[in-house]
Amino acid sequence: METTRRNFLSGALAAGALMAAAPSLAQKTGPGWKCGLGLNGFQSSGDRFKKTYPIWEILDFAAKEGFDGVELLDNWPMGNLPGPAEDARLAALKRLYDAYGLRIYTLQTGGSGSYADDAQARKDWLKGFQEKVQVAQRLGCVLIGNWPGGGLEGNKDVNAAIKNLAASYREAAQICADAGMHLSFEIEPPFIFNTLEHLRQILAETNHPACRTNFDPSHFDLMWGSKGKPEEMLKQLGVQHIGHVHLTDTDGTLFGGTSKHLPCGEGHCDMPAALKTLWEGGYDGWIMIDAWLTEDPYHASHAGKQAIETARKALTL
Repeated sequence: METTRRNFLSGALAAGALMAAAPSLAQKTGPGWKCGLGLNGFQSSGDRFKKTYPIWEILDFAAKEGFDGVELLDNWPMGNLPGPAEDARLAALKRLYDAYGLRIYTLQTGGSGSYADDAQARKDWLKGFQEKVQVAQRLGCVLIGNWPGGGLEGNKDVNAAIKNLAASYREAAQICADAGMHLSFEIEPPFIFNTLEHLRQILAETNHPACRTNFDPSHFDLMWGSKGKPEEMLKQLGVQHIGHVHLTDTDGTLFGGTSKHLPCGEGHCDMPAALKTLWEGGYDGWIMIDAWLTEDPYHASHAGKQAIETARKALTL
């Protein structure tokens, strides 16, 4: 039977009720959160504030701080990632991170072709996505991220764009599942997809267990009225739909084309409440510290890591 949005939402409520009725293993012993460092913070800080961040310095910092892994970018620090058939380059890239005890656990991808009205554009996007999945698999990733940013791309309205996006994501999620990974997409306030209802529609219409979404407190905050309570929107969506976390604080404003990112504890978000909601909802995946456009990404990364450790200690007492 086809899953409708009503069925999807009622299923989410049922799952939430079960979680509330009986403490999960995560609630008893603590979820197996792993902490990732986002290279995007260093890239964006370098571009905006004219700073230089040598990759060896970043990886040494990550290892000393106790990070478990890194989220890679396709075009930073020096050129694009290797292609799926470039065995020597892939091996060399993996050796670099292995030397610091860091796992390459995810790659960032994007492209508005995923929901374009033109069928060929969507087909081309899917081909490129499949190649990125092959690269991610070779590097040992557990998930691949996607950012569907852009305009309407020829669609008559947002609902039509969502239908095209969901069709692309169904195929993309299956490609990920076949590779032993999952897809986690992220919408942002400036995107055409920028509400809780849009998130629900995309997930329900995609209807694939390997398709999940990101929780970024700064984006959820702006999409929830800039109240400093992103965990409220997270609860409405359901933690079971979260496939990746980008942890950052915010002051509830836009900056640099997206939600303003601030080190944890320096914005207006209730970060302990956000982490507690993830914990109690049984989120058991990666949390990347997102230092996008912060002037000092080392400080922001340290603050985010400390916020996680503080929450872990408080929630296991």
